Amino acid sequence: MRNDLLAWQWANYTNNHRDRQNLLIHAATVPVFHAGTLAVLTAPLTGATSALVGLVMCAFAMHAQSRGHGREGEKPIPFEGPVDVLTRIVAEQWVTFPRYLLSGEFSRAWNAAR
Repeated sequence: MRNDLLAWQWANYTNNHRDRQNLLIHAATVPVFHAGTLAVLTAPLTGATSALVGLVMCAFAMHAQSRGHGREGEKPIPFEGPVDVLTRIVAEQWVTFPRYLLSGEFSRAWNAAR
């Protein structure tokens, strides 16, 4: 795992989130990832189908966001292994993107893309 993951991710985030279509994809799919994560976490109470549906939702969100990142001029820093994949994705979906949206950085990136 990267040292100070959230600070590292935040420092690099704007560079990889400038394209309007990518921003729109993220805005639409981060809630899908959230719902999928919650479905997986509640599966012990709701059943295996919930876990499967949740995993599909998370995979869909990651696939869509990967396509969005393909539109960016600056590509994301490559992953360094499975733990890096998991920690970076969870941090981005649950902390960094919501912070980006709520801080006004999303709006600034959207307006700058005109």
